Amino acid sequence: MSDDKISEIQNSMIRMEHVLENVSTKQDAVAADIRDVKNAIYKPDDGLYARLRDIEQWKGSLSKFIWTFALSIAALFADKLFNIL
Repeated sequence: MSDDKISEIQNSMIRMEHVLENVSTKQDAVAADIRDVKNAIYKPDDGLYARLRDIEQWKGSLSKFIWTFALSIAALFADKLFNIL
């Protein structure tokens, strides 16, 4: 092989090495992002599922309060109606 071909092959190998280093760096960044997403979703105290659980519990409590309030108003209305009659 001639010296030009050898230089060309060496330059190609160096470019491939740089490209592989960039791919490796980007792969590490993607792995870190995936780890952050996993932590945000599955953390037991402040992850997405914990927030959903808190919202569902709040909705249940609010629903009980609304029913209690509505039944109390209905009972007061019925009491006033019977007092009038």
